[in-house]
Amino acid sequence: MTPTSTTPGRTGSGPALLAVLMPAMLATVIASDMVNLMLPSIGAEFGASEAELAWVVTGFLLMFSVGIPFYGRISDRVSLRRLFGFALLIYAAGSLICALAPDLLVLVLGRIVMGVGAAAIPVLSIIAVTRLMPVDKRGMGIGVLSAAAGIGTAAGPAIGGGVGQVLGWPALFWLMLVVALVLFPAALRVLPSEPPAGAGRFDLPGGILLGLGAGLVLFGITQAQVAGFAAPSSWGSLVAAVVAIAFFGWHTVRVAQPFVPPALFGNRVYRTAVVVAFLAMTVNLGGLVFVPLLVVDVNSLGPGAGALVMIPAGVAVAVLSPLIGRLADRVGTRPLVLTGLAVMGLFALFLSTFTRSTSVIPAGVGVLGLSVGFIFVLTPIISAAASALPDDQVGAGLGILQGAQFLGAGAGPALFGALVTARQQSGSGAINPLYPGHEGAAFSDVFLAMAVAVILTLIVASRMRPASAPAATPSRDADKVR
Repeated sequence: MTPTSTTPGRTGSGPALLAVLMPAMLATVIASDMVNLMLPSIGAEFGASEAELAWVVTGFLLMFSVGIPFYGRISDRVSLRRLFGFALLIYAAGSLICALAPDLLVLVLGRIVMGVGAAAIPVLSIIAVTRLMPVDKRGMGIGVLSAAAGIGTAAGPAIGGGVGQVLGWPALFWLMLVVALVLFPAALRVLPSEPPAGAGRFDLPGGILLGLGAGLVLFGITQAQVAGFAAPSSWGSLVAAVVAIAFFGWHTVRVAQPFVPPALFGNRVYRTAVVVAFLAMTVNLGGLVFVPLLVVDVNSLGPGAGALVMIPAGVAVAVLSPLIGRLADRVGTRPLVLTGLAVMGLFALFLSTFTRSTSVIPAGVGVLGLSVGFIFVLTPIISAAASALPDDQVGAGLGILQGAQFLGAGAGPALFGALVTARQQSGSGAINPLYPGHEGAAFSDVFLAMAVAVILTLIVASRMRPASAPAATPSRDADKVR
């Protein structure tokens, strides 16, 4: 087993590295949902239906979720400098196509191209921190990147709505184009040009089957939100996804160097991290989407209030993420993850109980608690997974982990959206006995479902136990998980 080189010939310092990776992460996460509040304007300009407009978001998310594992795997063969630079140029090209789009079809095409480029940024950023920063600084570095992702997720709709309303929706894509072009030369300066050592063959068929399965899952769930699970486009996609994933498993056990090494899931810390990241992200994104909708649809407040409730959560994530990263380096992963999940569950139950308030304060407190709890989960879990893997599995492992994370980001809002629709159509009262009244009962049920999902995640996370350091890289301190 040949370890990956971690001593590149020309790289920037830790602060210089993070100064490039953090804004790149921020921009790509903002891009995922910055157009949400501008979809009515885009639909009016192009004469598009809601189902057609959904592809402006879905096209990006599909490429984003499917592309992450590919970039993670390719990073075991190609230098970070070349991959990151390529991704930024593709992202810039997609932004330019969107900014100049004369119709909806071209806009969707541009968003797909943007997604292809954006998919590289989260996973390559985490891999860069893991490979290039000292072990005792790695948690802090991952915390900084988690802060950028958290801020981007919370601020994306508000920034998109504000800039789009003042300057028009194409201005959003001109802004992303400028950001990508500014970051390109900076990334070339701080990232190493040497490819990792000891890379084997690239299992393209396995990667295609995995990407197809993940993409069909996300597409099927998204279609269920629009047309229900009974729609052929929904259940047909989910059945096709099961077939693709089954073929992927069959293929994996029959090739010498599969796209996803089975040894990855022999590591209990790693496989627990993948499941926890997926489930926690599903709840977190569900909260970030449905709290603003709650404020507007149930509390009868304006869109500005919907954006206002997100500000404390974004600030808290920005402040706490680096601190949590340092804390994870000192006290270990398991206590922080269990604490974070407990906080998420309590605040999901809080939102389920107090959704009828005419004040913005309960909604703001609820999303703040969800976001803080999630950061206590995400930063340590990524750091633990990276530390538990041998060097030659870091790219593949982190690619799968972040692919699961962002698949949860796409699936969560769609699943909870389908639940809201079903509960509204039933006209029944809230399941939560503490919820007063009837109006907004569907939202109360959704937040209660989030609390149940967190309980399931707690059960999974409780199985996390100390791991032995990988034989190839004993310096990785996998025993950080306690």
